[in-house]
Amino acid sequence: MHADNDARGVCQRYDLAAEVFGMLADATRVRIIVALRGGELPVGEIAERVGKTPAAASQHLAKLRLARMVLTRHEGTKVFYRLADDHASQLVADAVHQAEHTLGIAPQHAETAEEPTDA
Repeated sequence: MHADNDARGVCQRYDLAAEVFGMLADATRVRIIVALRGGELPVGEIAERVGKTPAAASQHLAKLRLARMVLTRHEGTKVFYRLADDHASQLVADAVHQAEHTLGIAPQHAETAEEPTDA
C-alpha cells in the first residue's frame, strides 16, 4: 500500500513538472520571466520589454500568476509583478543555455544573462 502511494506521488510530481514546462512553452512567458529577473515591474513596463500590448502581457501574466510563478502587488491603479521564487528563472536560464548550445552560440552561462531578443 505504501509503495502505491509513493508511485502515485512520483507520478503526480511528474505531471505537475510537465505542466510547469507547458507554462514555459510560450516565448512571451519566457521573456516575461527574464524581464522579472531584475525585480518587480508594472504591467506596462513588462509589456514594453516583451514587445506586447499591455492587454496581451496581462493575459500571459494571469496564466503565470495562476501557476504561482509570479506574485502581484497593487499600488493605486497599478499592478506590479515579481517572480514568486527563482525556480522558473532557473528553468528559463537552463533552457536558454541549452538553446545556445544547440545553435552553436557561445553560451553566456552567467547568472544575469541578458534578455533574449528576436533575431
